[in-house]
Amino acid sequence: MIWLKKGKTLLEWLTLSGKLNNFDRNLEKVTVVSAAPGKLVCEMKVEEQHTNKMGTLHGGMTATLVDVISTLALLCTERGIAGVSVDMNITYLSPAKMGEDILITAHVLKEGRSLSFASVDLTNKATGKLIAQGRHTKHMGNTPSEGNSKKSNNKCPE
Repeated sequence: MIWLKKGKTLLEWLTLSGKLNNFDRNLEKVTVVSAAPGKLVCEMKVEEQHTNKMGTLHGGMTATLVDVISTLALLCTERGIAGVSVDMNITYLSPAKMGEDILITAHVLKEGRSLSFASVDLTNKATGKLIAQGRHTKHMGNTPSEGNSKKSNNKCPE
């Protein structure tokens, strides 16, 4: 339950509960469904603000979801560091139409000394059909040497 609360708090903090007028306002419709160490499941209804001129989920919005939800999954680990994006790859498999509910599931695959790896699946909630799959690599900073370890200053809001 602590991970679910942490995931929700992080998402609320990111969007400042709808008070933003910048790009992050596109994430206001994302809600956290479940969370565990290194795993976060969110859902979102595809609305007009998320679509392209064809009426389907915009590729840039898909990329944003991969970026943000995988980062939140990294923050929901014991290490709790967001890191800096090094590489992101997305495979688009099927469209998500306006009005459809999608699930965004992020898994931390590995947290190394300086790099972390995550995968994200976007699926149609009703059919289970895979919409897109992303991989995200993040640089986590330099790891202090053994015996001189100090905690990250990247604290999650409580």
